[in-house]
Amino acid sequence: MAGVTFDHVYKRFGDATVVTDLTIDIHDKEFVVFVGPSGCGKSTSLRMLAGLEEISEGRIMIGDRVVNNVAPKDRDIAMVFQSYALYPHMTVYDNMAFGLKLRKTPKQIIDERVHESAKSLGIEHLLDRRPRQLSGGQRQRVAVGRAIVREPAVFLMDEPLSNLDAKLRVEARSFISKLHQRLETTFIYVTHDQVEAMTMGSRIVVLNAGRLQQIDTPFNLYHNPRNVFVGGFIGSPSMNFFDAKLLPGDGDSIIVDTNVFQLAVPPSRAEPYRSHIGQEVILGVRPEDIHDIEFQPPGITPANIEANVEVIEQMGHEMIIYLEEGGKNFIARTDPRTQSTVGSRMGVVINLDNMHLFDRNTEDSLAYEYKKEMLEREVAK
Repeated sequence: MAGVTFDHVYKRFGDATVVTDLTIDIHDKEFVVFVGPSGCGKSTSLRMLAGLEEISEGRIMIGDRVVNNVAPKDRDIAMVFQSYALYPHMTVYDNMAFGLKLRKTPKQIIDERVHESAKSLGIEHLLDRRPRQLSGGQRQRVAVGRAIVREPAVFLMDEPLSNLDAKLRVEARSFISKLHQRLETTFIYVTHDQVEAMTMGSRIVVLNAGRLQQIDTPFNLYHNPRNVFVGGFIGSPSMNFFDAKLLPGDGDSIIVDTNVFQLAVPPSRAEPYRSHIGQEVILGVRPEDIHDIEFQPPGITPANIEANVEVIEQMGHEMIIYLEEGGKNFIARTDPRTQSTVGSRMGVVINLDNMHLFDRNTEDSLAYEYKKEMLEREVAK
């Protein structure tokens, strides 16, 4: 078993730098997910770790060993590809056994590992079939089984669920998470789907344009994004953003002025922002922190406004409402009993306890370190 280290890693294709100064430590037995939009460098990072792409600069370590110049077959890793990469002319058994045969593993050990892995994956009855005779979910399990039999130090998975339908994706997420718990091995998983990332990873690496934006637990990413990109990428529907300015309020309070509405932030919530009064900022509010005033949750610090209802999506357990005020569009995620109708005016409550403020120029959070300390205290309790 082994951890993984990216130490100031760069990847260049000609004049284009696709991974820039990637530095992270992945602990032994950890499940880490690389997430970000297409072209952000996540799959390239995984392929550099696997030895399928050369590193332009920096070091990659598996355990205590630098693997920059180590051949893929000698890195003690196993990879599950997006396409599964099964040999169509081979049976499931032979697909799973292929890597072990290349290593000259004794036949008895191959047979034991293949049957043990197939049984654990629920595909033992499929060993005599060929890939064309399998469903997408079955092929995915065969690809995972082929990785398991090698008993690697590190599992690498590059968007292995992208070819499955929505129902199978949910089932496969649970299956892979349980597999990680059972094998107690380091898993590194790449996806563009932030729902996959949030539900599977013990920590998440968020990349954009080849640069590390934040590495953190799903809880911390959601509640304390380091910058506008992370705040907008994590969460669905996406975080609402408003250009604003911080103004002094009464006493120790502050005013967040968006030119469409003003939010009076009480002293108890103003502390991390008071030194930024007078600055241009970006206000971030998640849809689930915008409520119909008739169904205001108890125990929050509210700010009341009004807005026009443009679209309503009734989801059963909740209601997604698209709002507009002063030319600014935003989304609320509120109680399904809401009686508002399209074209009406709706009283809206914004939960100031969970608002986020970012610097207008750098787009960095104004309260990242402050909130980080507060979240650590809550966890410690």
